[in-house]
Amino acid sequence: MKFYRKQPIEAEQFDGSQKLVFGYNVIPSGLIDAITGKPVYYSMLVDDVCQDSYDDTGVVLDVGDWIVKEADEIEVIADDVFKQTYAEMPVIPKAVADYMNDYNNLINLSFHSALYEAFDDLFAASQDVEHWIEHNSDVFARAWLDGYVVEKEK
Repeated sequence: MKFYRKQPIEAEQFDGSQKLVFGYNVIPSGLIDAITGKPVYYSMLVDDVCQDSYDDTGVVLDVGDWIVKEADEIEVIADDVFKQTYAEMPVIPKAVADYMNDYNNLINLSFHSALYEAFDDLFAASQDVEHWIEHNSDVFARAWLDGYVVEKEK
């Protein structure tokens, strides 16, 4: 038997905010929680096949559930199930991303070579990149293997 990993997906945790209610056409229930003053539950139509399909199915979602967009489908996943299934993409500095792109795309190095080259005197990466890789080697490995998101500049 072969095992496969899922490709990166877009996911957003539902927080009950107006932005997400309107953004995903979420319908608050008519029942209001006496303590919080918020709807008891929310519902939304999800498309089983694609945007043009007439086979829409309604789902109930709670604050904390995840709205997952994968291919042409939208799925609602409970928080505990989501956390067991998915891991957040590593976030790396732009300089490290540039280093990875340069050595992976231009020279087509293996992970071992990219790690070795970062600390080699002849082809050394900048001190900032070298320092980051040295102190974040697990994140560097995950980013190399699974992809990454570039850190937003401050």
